[in-house]
Amino acid sequence: MSFLNNSPFSFQLSRRALFKLGGLATISMGFPGCDLGSMFAVPPRETTYFTSNDKFYTVNFMDASYNFTRDLDVEQWKMVVKGAVERPLVMKWRDLLNRESFDQAVTLMCIDTLPGGSSLGTAMWRGISLKKLLQDIGADEDTARDVIFRASDGYSDSIPFARAMEDDVMLAYLMNGEKLPKDHGFPVRLIVPGLYGIKNVKWITEIEVYNGDYLGYWQQKGWTDDGTIHIFSRIDSPGHYQSLQASQQRLRGIAYGGPESISEVQLSFDQEKTWVSAEIEPPLSPLTWVIWNYHWSPPRPGKHMVSVRAIDTKGKIQTSEITRPQPAGATGLHSIVLNVLNA
Repeated sequence: MSFLNNSPFSFQLSRRALFKLGGLATISMGFPGCDLGSMFAVPPRETTYFTSNDKFYTVNFMDASYNFTRDLDVEQWKMVVKGAVERPLVMKWRDLLNRESFDQAVTLMCIDTLPGGSSLGTAMWRGISLKKLLQDIGADEDTARDVIFRASDGYSDSIPFARAMEDDVMLAYLMNGEKLPKDHGFPVRLIVPGLYGIKNVKWITEIEVYNGDYLGYWQQKGWTDDGTIHIFSRIDSPGHYQSLQASQQRLRGIAYGGPESISEVQLSFDQEKTWVSAEIEPPLSPLTWVIWNYHWSPPRPGKHMVSVRAIDTKGKIQTSEITRPQPAGATGLHSIVLNVLNA
């Protein structure tokens, strides 16, 4: 089978390439929330550093966002902090606002995101330090193993106590300078950079310092308890199967390293035999994706397959191995086909 016509410039994509492009549909079967429809940008996607609140992805363990937030009186809201602590605390909205806050840009990503998918976004978050809160109430650092977060909708998950005590973990109440939208966890949500969205609990009403290993909603269904994001990269423009007229083309997209920053983004035009480096726009934060650009001169008319991969600051190369989202997040490279017309 070939994507191409019978022109003298035609070439056949390998069986491996066809599997990469078509076989990815198989890995998403049966997984609600998978964004298969966004794997290929048709038309091309706009690439911006920050994602507006109204375009930021939402995925919930229920079919819709928790309805209670629609009519929530924030003055009636409270958050209980308990467990292996010396001074259990009931925190209200004003207590939250009166604590020292900080801002940080962080990319969040859904564990169901497929290669080239759109269930990720970057925002500027404002909130309080979870570490300082736990220190203030005397969390038992000798016996604590997990910190559990329970939400108003019945959802729960945990992160290791050691991770909770790192400076970048926050309880956020502002998103891109606005009050946290109800779809994104109003009045407060957890932000843990580098961990998939299942760990970033929304609508928090209870935090428990726990001296055991807690398994949350998705872990009880066989999903990962680690939640570390795999290296991800995406081609946003041109779009898949887009016809190109000009001799010079700018390819553009994003790359995200999860717990590590991205040091290099590479493109392949020969089905991953060789790679060339793209230019990376300096990010505002090491906790976010990067935007990359590459200026390409098509060598001939016809169909051209383009693949992208990223390398993090520790030298780890994004894997081309295709795996399904369950249990620990999908892997694989994003590839598209471009149709270069005669000049």
